[in-house]
Amino acid sequence: MLEPHAPANPYAVLVSTRNAHKLVEIRQILGLAFELLDLSCVPALGEVEETGETFEENAALKALAASAHFGGWVLADDSGLEVDALGGAPGVRSARFSGEGATDASNRALLLEKLAGVPSNQRAARFRCVIALARGGEVLAHFSGSVEGAIIGSEKGAGGFGYDPLFVPEGFSETFAELSADTKNSLSHRGRALAAMKVWPGWVR
Repeated sequence: MLEPHAPANPYAVLVSTRNAHKLVEIRQILGLAFELLDLSCVPALGEVEETGETFEENAALKALAASAHFGGWVLADDSGLEVDALGGAPGVRSARFSGEGATDASNRALLLEKLAGVPSNQRAARFRCVIALARGGEVLAHFSGSVEGAIIGSEKGAGGFGYDPLFVPEGFSETFAELSADTKNSLSHRGRALAAMKVWPGWVR
């Protein structure tokens, strides 16, 4: 049963996340092109268990769960860090890498612990993002983005969130946490996925 809230604005989009940092970043990237709504619009929606084995599966799970309670567009993002020396981990488990009750700080600490002794030239990594866009209980499109880089040996920078203080994107000497928000958003995995979403021809539906 859909909630009565179904915005008249065709570019109003519910962002299906409880990560305040992620919501702020999406708002910064999309600017005024969309009216972004948060999950306060769907109080009946509980926590969505991310049981998928891929970013695409988890993004779809979150988008569909919110779409069951909302009569407009729903955007759900699943993203994470893939480290080659760890066989692609933490991957889809990036947010809960250090177990139950994981925090950004505990996840970064565990990552550094697992990479202890790994030389700098073997610390290649990438951030990957998949966005699912749903409406009427159906996922209508996926958009993806990634950015290559490397993991450094200690945290640098006070900006960003998650693994940003440890990730230096290719072509830069600063971490995501040291770069300005505008610079980070222009080349980040999420920025690239959202850029593809903005020009999706399906918005005319």
